[in-house]
Amino acid sequence: MKEATQVQLAHAEEDCNRSDNPSLMDVLEARLSRRSALRVGIGSAGAVVLGALPLAGCGGSDAAAAAPTLPETPKTPISLGFQAVAKSTADLLTVPAGYTATVLYALGDPLTSATPEFRNDGTDANFADRAGDHHDGMEFFPLNDAGTARDLAGSSRGILAMNHEATTDQFLHAAGVTVNPRPAAEADKEVDVHGLSFVEVRKTGGKFGYVKDSAHNRRVTPLTPILLNGPVRSNALVKTKYSPAGTSTRGTINNCGASPTPWGTYFSGEENWNGYFTRGAADDAARGGATARSVVSLVRYGKAQGAASRHGWETAGADDKYARWNISAAGAAAEGTDDYRNEMNTYGYMVEVDPYDKSQAIRKRTALGRFAHELGVFGRQVAGKPLAVYMGDDSRGEYIYKFVSSATWSEADANPANRITTGDKYLDTGKLYVAKFNADGSGDWVELDIGNPTIASYTGYRFADQADVLVNARLAADAVGATKMDRPEWCAVHPSTGEIYFTLTNNSNRRVEPVGSSQHGVDAANPRSYTDAPSAPSTPGNINGHILRLRETGNEGAATGFNWDIYLFGAESGMDAARINLSSLTADNDFSSPDGLWFSKKTGLLFIQTDDGAYTDVTNCMMLVGKAGTLGDGSAQTINYTKADGSTLAVQTRVGAKPTAATLRRFLVGPKDCEITGITETPDGRAIFVNIQHPGETIAKANIADPSKYLSHWPGNTGYGSGGNTARPRSATIVITRNDGGLVAADGNEVLNTY
Repeated sequence: MKEATQVQLAHAEEDCNRSDNPSLMDVLEARLSRRSALRVGIGSAGAVVLGALPLAGCGGSDAAAAAPTLPETPKTPISLGFQAVAKSTADLLTVPAGYTATVLYALGDPLTSATPEFRNDGTDANFADRAGDHHDGMEFFPLNDAGTARDLAGSSRGILAMNHEATTDQFLHAAGVTVNPRPAAEADKEVDVHGLSFVEVRKTGGKFGYVKDSAHNRRVTPLTPILLNGPVRSNALVKTKYSPAGTSTRGTINNCGASPTPWGTYFSGEENWNGYFTRGAADDAARGGATARSVVSLVRYGKAQGAASRHGWETAGADDKYARWNISAAGAAAEGTDDYRNEMNTYGYMVEVDPYDKSQAIRKRTALGRFAHELGVFGRQVAGKPLAVYMGDDSRGEYIYKFVSSATWSEADANPANRITTGDKYLDTGKLYVAKFNADGSGDWVELDIGNPTIASYTGYRFADQADVLVNARLAADAVGATKMDRPEWCAVHPSTGEIYFTLTNNSNRRVEPVGSSQHGVDAANPRSYTDAPSAPSTPGNINGHILRLRETGNEGAATGFNWDIYLFGAESGMDAARINLSSLTADNDFSSPDGLWFSKKTGLLFIQTDDGAYTDVTNCMMLVGKAGTLGDGSAQTINYTKADGSTLAVQTRVGAKPTAATLRRFLVGPKDCEITGITETPDGRAIFVNIQHPGETIAKANIADPSKYLSHWPGNTGYGSGGNTARPRSATIVITRNDGGLVAADGNEVLNTY
């Protein structure tokens, strides 16, 4: 999710870490020019845009190669099987020559045979039976040929599970958004387009399409009943008028990244959920004053008294489904069981759903802590060892976390009779850790436990019990001095090495000389502060982001120590190589604001997706493919800053091996004003699914009636749906295949090395 300020998508919580946790070094303001005069802006030729005819393949065919299923498969080094795609600002989606991209599933597409086709003119309803908005993280759950059961090798038929993170309100309504009080009909649409969708996709005649009337299709919205599982269940902090016992809540919202669990369920992160709630202007007093525990918690999670909600749904009527978005303490019950003062505490968790079985109750896994979960990714599963789940808190200056299960892994649980109760076994009991990065390239996982004297005696907030520590994980992490990071977004685990990668998308508050608690000094793990963004040419920060890499001590998921380096630094290719373009990116692989991050289990290739507001004067958002190395394959590098008093600040960091044309290339460029996010593949690696989120989202209400003012008309301008070149833009899922039937992005018959 981008950091740029938007009417519907502003993230108030991105700037709510006021702890005194130190950065690793003191710093100074970098004073660099906006753009290098020398810019190489022409990429490799030979790309194909969505909607054009397929071009000749650019890699060797592997159509006859059998999918590897045994450890004895010969190890053949992977190489990239495509020509680099050039940067572009066109309102089209571009993929390499030899590849075809097809729109599969877009906002408003019906999920039942009784639901009318999507008109895309703001008059559509029934969004609980349609594709939601802002397609984000997703996963392919394979089915057998009959479509009746899970089949781990099934590549022609499956359930595509998907997050619908947010919405561009204006395009949902015929005349744009009505200001407060909100009409109930508008609010109902906006609520329903959030959440999750599960849709069957099937390959027929060599092409994928979605199955409109499949029994597997369903939506999960912010009104769907969900259980609270784990240590927070029944705690006073989650008791509400809806669930006085504190055992359940309604729905999930602002779901960002997603991953599969080792037992075959869908694991979805609730990210920037706090913006959906409002608090009254005098709510502090109603809760006992500014130092009351609930007030301290609310402020730490970005919800001060008087804070408005993102959509104003609480103004749509007296019905309980609207009242829940106002979290003011309005009732008389001491525990808040007659109002919704605790409603926000029921959001901010990892959510687990069984995509194959609608009868199984959905769970929020509270043992993994409460914060702006981008997603949670499992480390490698080793029989007899605990499972580790890696997570980032996507806000400026927030932290990286890890959960380690109490239960040890059993191979019998890879395909269990009951998937969701298997999740109970591994995800409801364990230890939550937060990361501290050291300047020497080492790091520590610090357990967040009420038994830790530093947490128990923390003067910033008095924790009542372990459930309180989990609900207020940010405050517990403050207490132990966790390292403030540059907005940790997606994470991914290399399927062979087990090393963990995190995207740190950007941080406009990273400074060389920080002022106040809202700014963060440069340090070894977050070493850059410079000027570049067109929207803020004189304000320094980590404008382009970077990708961090960790290796657990002993390669053990339960380790309490790790080593780290920085795999890649985002930058424009023409920028200063000594302070900005530290990875020596070229015109064929430069990028900004890495967000989505995913390893193909078939090929081991790393896919990097961007959500950028700093480089969009040069190119739309993109996806790159790389061959990841191993931690320590690069070298130490020092960035020298001149402080305001004229002295030098030298920040030493650890830079991974610099990429080459053979190890990192641009694979895709999206349409205007979009984000590239969410990716998954079929088990045979011959089709990948990618989401194009919120194309053309920047629009004012006054322009809604004038299609010429829309920044994008995608995918209507490719022939998908109605409207053509004047269509309202729609978030959509695309499917990408190689024209010769080979492995996507990989050359020849090569397969992933297994260890």
